[in-house]
Amino acid sequence: MTAGNPYPESAPYAGSTQVGAATGGFDPSSASVGQLVGQVTNDLSTLMRQEIALARAEITEEAKKAAKGAGALGAAGYLGYLASIFASLTLMFVLDTFLPIWAAALIVTALYGLIAFVLFSKGKKQLKTVDPTPRQTVETLKEDVQWAKDQTR
Repeated sequence: MTAGNPYPESAPYAGSTQVGAATGGFDPSSASVGQLVGQVTNDLSTLMRQEIALARAEITEEAKKAAKGAGALGAAGYLGYLASIFASLTLMFVLDTFLPIWAAALIVTALYGLIAFVLFSKGKKQLKTVDPTPRQTVETLKEDVQWAKDQTR
């Protein structure tokens, strides 16, 4: 495989203009039905291998992009965490100019506790609305089973 062609080098790819490329020069006009079926089977097998190779190449490329994006998001999350720690310390020291340090720390802690409680309540409420059952899939599977039963009668 090359960078521009995800198909194996020895196999033709979709859009190939070579006559008999997939059949190795096979002449279907002088072949028996058994040979034709065998050749079609061989061609379908080659096509499936090529499609799988293409899918693998595309998925690998997308996975690399996703990994880079996830790494950037992880770094941004960590830096945001550090920024919130320093913002908390800044707020605590600003409050320390008006109150004792322990009171300033208590106020900042209570503020974070309140924010955490609000987020927890909102998340819990939202999770109660989640239905883990794939209802449409279950319905179509029931229809498929019924169709198969009807076909065997």
